[in-house]
Amino acid sequence: MNHFFNQSDDVKDEQDQPNEEKTSGLLEKIQQLGQTNVPQLSQDSTIHCLTIVGQIEGHLQLPPQNKTTKYEHLIPQIVAIEQNPKIEGLLVILNTVGGDVEAGLAISEMLASLSKPTVSIVLGGGHSIGVPIAVSCDYSYIAETATMTIHPIRLTGLVIGVPATFEYLDKMQERVVNFVKKHSKITEEKFKDLMFAKGNLTRDIGTNVIGIDAVEYGLIDEVGGIGQAMKKLNELIDLKKKEDEGLLQ
Repeated sequence: MNHFFNQSDDVKDEQDQPNEEKTSGLLEKIQQLGQTNVPQLSQDSTIHCLTIVGQIEGHLQLPPQNKTTKYEHLIPQIVAIEQNPKIEGLLVILNTVGGDVEAGLAISEMLASLSKPTVSIVLGGGHSIGVPIAVSCDYSYIAETATMTIHPIRLTGLVIGVPATFEYLDKMQERVVNFVKKHSKITEEKFKDLMFAKGNLTRDIGTNVIGIDAVEYGLIDEVGGIGQAMKKLNELIDLKKKEDEGLLQ
């Protein structure tokens, strides 16, 4: 009897080995990229969801306790989304405090240049460099309670007295302003007014914009949640299909 049970256990162990390999591979993807599919879809789904959470990590590695989104992980995913014929639309979910300016702009430019329909939704917060990412999609939503902080670009809290550094920051800031102006309905004057406003943020300059205000300023298209965002994305996908069919005919 003991021999029988041992034999069964051996067979069971052999059968479990492929599952264990799959599980370890899945865990590795979760640890490295924070998601299980990169980017593979179920047979029923044609929409890929891209999440940008925590702090956007760029050229410098942040401390391990920080919740981060690494741009070197996002960029290959966006390329894969563009190349995968099964993916018809992209939903971008933001809850970010901001982060590396150049990494954020790189992600924004890639999202804006995708040939497939894109919809973004700000849940919780879309602060700092999260603002250009939010407006980079074809249509943008913000939750009623979500906020977006608009403030000038800075490297550190120190006052830097080198003219070349100020000029560099000023040019980088213009890139951000021009991108937001191009991909939203807000005017340059209004965006800069919000950016340099005094008294709105404690011990800092800038503005914290909440839900409906972001829509009134023309920064975001509409207040809404996941349901509205998915509905809009499906509408954009259907519209693109009709346009493609028209071009083929």
